[in-house]
Amino acid sequence: MHLANQILTHLSRHRLVSLAQDAPTRRWRIALYSHDTMGLGHKRRNLLIAQTLATSGLQADILLISGMRDANDLPTPFGVDSLTLPALRKQVDGQYQARHMGLALNDIIALRSQIILTAIKSFQPDLFIVDNVPRGAVRELDATLNYVRRSSTRCVLGLRDVLDTPAAVQRDWQRADNISAIRRYYDAVWIYGDPDLYDLRQEYGFPHDVVAKMRPLGYLDQRDRLNYVKPAVHKTLEALALPDDLVLCLVGGGQDGAALAEAFAQTTFPVGKTGVLLTGPFMPAAVQQRLYAWAEKNPQLKIVDYFEEPTLLLEQASRVIAMGGYNTTCEILSFHKPALLVPRIAPRREQWIRAERLQQRRLLDVLSPESVSAKALTEWLHQSVQVATTPLNLQGTTNLLTALQDLLMAIPATVPQAS
Repeated sequence: MHLANQILTHLSRHRLVSLAQDAPTRRWRIALYSHDTMGLGHKRRNLLIAQTLATSGLQADILLISGMRDANDLPTPFGVDSLTLPALRKQVDGQYQARHMGLALNDIIALRSQIILTAIKSFQPDLFIVDNVPRGAVRELDATLNYVRRSSTRCVLGLRDVLDTPAAVQRDWQRADNISAIRRYYDAVWIYGDPDLYDLRQEYGFPHDVVAKMRPLGYLDQRDRLNYVKPAVHKTLEALALPDDLVLCLVGGGQDGAALAEAFAQTTFPVGKTGVLLTGPFMPAAVQQRLYAWAEKNPQLKIVDYFEEPTLLLEQASRVIAMGGYNTTCEILSFHKPALLVPRIAPRREQWIRAERLQQRRLLDVLSPESVSAKALTEWLHQSVQVATTPLNLQGTTNLLTALQDLLMAIPATVPQAS
């Protein structure tokens, strides 16, 4: 399967090189927006897309507009740069607030909105890719989308495979008027998932004209990019001095991962294995202190508070225990790792829905957040685990290159810009 993916990727990149050769004086401009309010998933997904495009042979300058301040520290190819927005934070109840500043919500949204609009006006992208939220956090993209609509910029909405329960999506999308936004502003909607596992077009009952814009691409395979990211972070990876046989625990950004992290830190690991816990940048300080205290007493436990490319840690692991974020799940599927997911169930049930579908395919195991304990994790680590070989579409990055080429070929050679 991976060989077939490599062949398809090669063909897609060949088409993009041909596109660049057909317009040798044209250097494309692509902007990617992610609102980044809880966890690291949106930024990491856009970073993967940017790395894929920049290493595809396409001549392009790519601007990542992100709410995560560490975006500039991550390994990126030539042609990729980042603009960091003042950070937002999503509470467990789904409400937003400024993460670091004392600004009222309306004030920080107005600030972020103006920064995004100014960046797009100055950068003048040929393609604008928005991650997951059609109008941005608290509608902060409205001004930018209105501006882009008056230009020749193509606009794409990228959706993960699962958004939430059908009832929640219908309620939230109606409240945000997302269907009208897709009709008015977006040329295409890319779905980063396999409809054989979960077809959001049918699950959420979207109107036919909106469904017509949707293109399932498949899950985003993490393997092909490793040859690029490994050299960029090899010194950091070597400095961690990780054992060959490790069990990895991932809790996303760490904002709501305390229960899983503390249970993992008190787990009894199999003989000869070391537990490596990646806490994430938003893990509360008090929780981190307890974790390090346990690690000092347990030679089989190692705490890593931050690592630029968690994919490399997952590649080394013999087993993975993690929350159920989209990107972590894609990594588990890409490397075919035995995994136990403890999905988040609030403020959205997206992780739980995806994990249940994958468990039904016997691709991983699932534990409810209410059942998390050191005893439960210990039992799973000491039992035999078989991972099914049920095929899933992991050709997301390959199909993305093809979808992007289709859009770029439709852009006129001389692009009229919005006033």
